[in-house]
Amino acid sequence: MEEIKDKGVYYTAVKLCEDIKQMPSYPSLYSDVQKVVSSTSVKNDEFGDSLTKVLKESGLEARLRNSVYYWVRSQSKEPAPPMFDSFFKKAQIQWEKRIHKSLNSMCTELGIHLARLRTNSDREELLEKWGELSNYDVDISKYRPVYSPKDFLEVLLNLKGPNYKPKQDEPAWDFSHIPIKVKELSELRILYSELSHGEAVLGIDVSRNASCGYAAFEAERIELGEKVFETNHAPIAQEYLKKGCPPSLRTKMWKLVLGSDTNDTHRLQYEKLKSHVLQYDLMIDKLIIKDIHLTASNDDQYFVFEDVLHQVLLCFSRDPEVLKLLPYKPGYMQVVLKGKSSVPESTLTFPPSGVIPFHGFTMYAAPFCYLFDDSVELYFMFRAFYLRYWFRLHKVCGHPQGIVCLCLLYERLLQCFDTVLWHHFKKNNIPPIRVVFKWMMRAFSGHLPPDQLLYLWDLILAYDSLEIVPLLAVTIVIFRRANLLRVNTLQNMEAVLADLSSISVMSMLQMSLSKE
Repeated sequence: MEEIKDKGVYYTAVKLCEDIKQMPSYPSLYSDVQKVVSSTSVKNDEFGDSLTKVLKESGLEARLRNSVYYWVRSQSKEPAPPMFDSFFKKAQIQWEKRIHKSLNSMCTELGIHLARLRTNSDREELLEKWGELSNYDVDISKYRPVYSPKDFLEVLLNLKGPNYKPKQDEPAWDFSHIPIKVKELSELRILYSELSHGEAVLGIDVSRNASCGYAAFEAERIELGEKVFETNHAPIAQEYLKKGCPPSLRTKMWKLVLGSDTNDTHRLQYEKLKSHVLQYDLMIDKLIIKDIHLTASNDDQYFVFEDVLHQVLLCFSRDPEVLKLLPYKPGYMQVVLKGKSSVPESTLTFPPSGVIPFHGFTMYAAPFCYLFDDSVELYFMFRAFYLRYWFRLHKVCGHPQGIVCLCLLYERLLQCFDTVLWHHFKKNNIPPIRVVFKWMMRAFSGHLPPDQLLYLWDLILAYDSLEIVPLLAVTIVIFRRANLLRVNTLQNMEAVLADLSSISVMSMLQMSLSKE
């Protein structure tokens, strides 16, 4: 048994080393370690002790520990059972084929090509207006989103599990026929113990929980946060976020937890992505511009960030690292540039990132504009969040953090919290998921005020879980139950839930998790 255990540790260590070598931070880390090892501070006669001491003093030990921490977080959690895994993969492939067909149909309809080289005049205009891309002259009037959250929900509601036995004319109602285990309320109370125990957290009136006022409590949290940041230890920063993060420290903490600090290599990479945007005109560019116009440009909270969102999302569409780093490989097309022969030099992966935006995709990036003035830092934080969390919100899969499980969790919680409201939905033949799905698919971005949204995203990072999203959704629905019980149409229910400007995220979550 010990021999098997030793082999397990050995193979894990080998895999860890191989994977760390693939991390973007590895070249600089390796170079710095080499300098330390070859320095006079490391003695040959006491190599181990002197090296350990120098690593601690130089801060390299913390960087090494963080690299291991990022690797552990990147390992897949609780995959779906094999039977369901193949079922969901098949459904995702079919969905991607529909999206590609829609793209090609739109190209045919508009008489355009998926990819072409930009003309010199177009390239010059784009470069000249790079800092104010909202003024870039491009006709997007005939372009339309490839799909919306409503379209994606229809796909999910029509999923039939491997053992599903359909009944004649049975309406698509819920996800109960997909027997995947999701957490019960008691398990969520254990997971989110800081909230369920009623501890003082930022974003809530702490007068009942603390001996000091809110200002003093926030000052105390800032002082502690500065000490946490000085340790440069990502797990400690993650733990710190569980009680909310002061706005002044949020950028530092998020970068530390996600390992998305930027250096010269990142800036060079961003410039390469920008060059790709300037060189190639992709059909997806118009979809991105259209989505920004339909969402952020019409939002009182985000319209001022329109220009930087154009930059960030156009570069994101060109990033092959996204396709490489995604835990799954989305479907993509190999496209020959318009007017070119079919040779490797004239063939592009479309889209290079593998991600085709839906209506509302912009809102995955928009809130980061409140945290970063620098577009490069903003880009890599958004990319880190997308690769860690957001991609699961528009993918058909059975992962515990995937949108299907989150929908199922929402339904189970609603039934647990309020059976009367659940039956009210059912009596009126309105699937309860319909009134909250747009919130969940966008992790509430564009629905909650930015300050409240960022508290929610603090918790996503702190607990490394998206399960807080359906929990908040069901809490809001129950909070508005009196008005929901008075109406019996989907349109009126959506009207009852339309305005979330008065929602206090931390207060509502603490209320929902506290024991009766």
